[in-house]
Amino acid sequence: MRPAIACRRQSPLEEAEREMDLEKTGIEKKVASLPLRPGVYLFLDEKRNVIYVGKAKSLRKRVQSYFRHGGFASPRLRKLVSSIRDISFIRTETEAEALITEARLIKQYQPFFNIDLKMGERYPYVKITNEPFPRIVITRHREEGDGADYIGPFVSAGELRQMLRLVERFFPLRICRTDSRDGKWAARPCVRYDLGRCLGPCAGLADPSEYRERVADIVLLLRGQSASLVGRLRERMDKASASLDFETAGRLRDTIRAIWRLSRRHVSLVFSDPLDGRTWKSLTKLQEELSLPDLPWRIEGFDVSHFAGGEAYGVCVVFEQGLPNPSLYRRYKIRTVEGVDDFRSMAEILERRYKRLLDESGVFPQLILIDGGRGQLSFAVDVLKSLGLADIPVAAIAEREELIFVPDREEPIALPRESEALMLLQRVRDESHRFALAANRRAGRKRMSRSSLEDVPGIGKILASRLLSRFGSVARISTLAPEEIASVRGVGAEAAKRIIHHLGGRESDDGDE
Repeated sequence: MRPAIACRRQSPLEEAEREMDLEKTGIEKKVASLPLRPGVYLFLDEKRNVIYVGKAKSLRKRVQSYFRHGGFASPRLRKLVSSIRDISFIRTETEAEALITEARLIKQYQPFFNIDLKMGERYPYVKITNEPFPRIVITRHREEGDGADYIGPFVSAGELRQMLRLVERFFPLRICRTDSRDGKWAARPCVRYDLGRCLGPCAGLADPSEYRERVADIVLLLRGQSASLVGRLRERMDKASASLDFETAGRLRDTIRAIWRLSRRHVSLVFSDPLDGRTWKSLTKLQEELSLPDLPWRIEGFDVSHFAGGEAYGVCVVFEQGLPNPSLYRRYKIRTVEGVDDFRSMAEILERRYKRLLDESGVFPQLILIDGGRGQLSFAVDVLKSLGLADIPVAAIAEREELIFVPDREEPIALPRESEALMLLQRVRDESHRFALAANRRAGRKRMSRSSLEDVPGIGKILASRLLSRFGSVARISTLAPEEIASVRGVGAEAAKRIIHHLGGRESDDGDE
């Protein structure tokens, strides 16, 4: 466990010795230079061995607390502080990232003074019990061999409560401890069943398959797989709508909206199991190669795609802990740039993206990756400076040579092809490219399905549909007189003239019969 900083009164002699020791090691000066930001600190002994790893909301304040006084009540803490000969630190963007970094470093170095630190002893897990009708239990300890499914640990108790409130509202499970494995059922369900907060398994009223489906939904939500969960819910919503069960469809729609709202408010609530050794290595290597101030827990990749030289779309993809998070992807139709201009198109989507994050106090990445070269990078840097975000690291990767361009460095960085850092950047770049092409294909399908009548000012989908239903095709409409077109409800004489003019058909004079 983390040593508690309790203290006793220090004698003048001890205080003088301590001041001399601090001056001798130069630690005091190093502590004063620590940032007032979240991060992880490492204490090293005279042999440069890591003897303690800790996390902090404010590195300077936390580390200073060890050296303000030497009269600690705990002998273990006195021994720790007297052994410190140097300090190292890793700055992170959030406490959640500091927690993950702390856990990885403790596992890597096995420091003497916190070798017994266990993640689960301080941060909660969600336990899905191993029962015919499982329950949700919050616990800080994993019990091996009990057959339960443990999700976590969660790094923010407040955000976990938000998720559990959503579960209680839209995916409620039973909370009673009734064990129905022996076939004995309660005479009647509890009041939660009448309120729609339980399926009533205790009274034998629950459909086992429906209950299992609900549990599977909860697991996806708690594991952060919002996109997969929303896909499942949309399928059910479409089925309910097709069968005219609009009450169920409406409830599923509200559930989807609530999930998206929640997913936009956080990066990652749970310390994700997929953060394996290779992912950790690629993140630390990328930080080293690009001289990043923080580990790049969140990387946002940008690309621009053009449709046959006409409309252009920009995209933003988000990688968290080395993995894509499609629920946070965004697509932008280029509005202010005419023709093919990748530089200004990139500048537009970056400005729109980060101006909105500033307005909404959103989560910013530790690295922005641009698909392109020096030109795109220059425009990106200008946009970030104009928004007051010049401290966010940005890089560009050129596709053929796989060279990496960074600001204030003339020569590009050429990483080995087998570099873990390069492969991570390539995954982000390739995903942004794939998503940009998908955005353009989607827009192309939309254009193909759109009637040319909708290009006429004042004619929308509804009027276009009425005209096609009445006359059969755009080709036939182009041969009609304005009076015939105006006979369709909602069109009118002026709109009929605009339609004929747009389609290049015949237009009768107002004075002719």
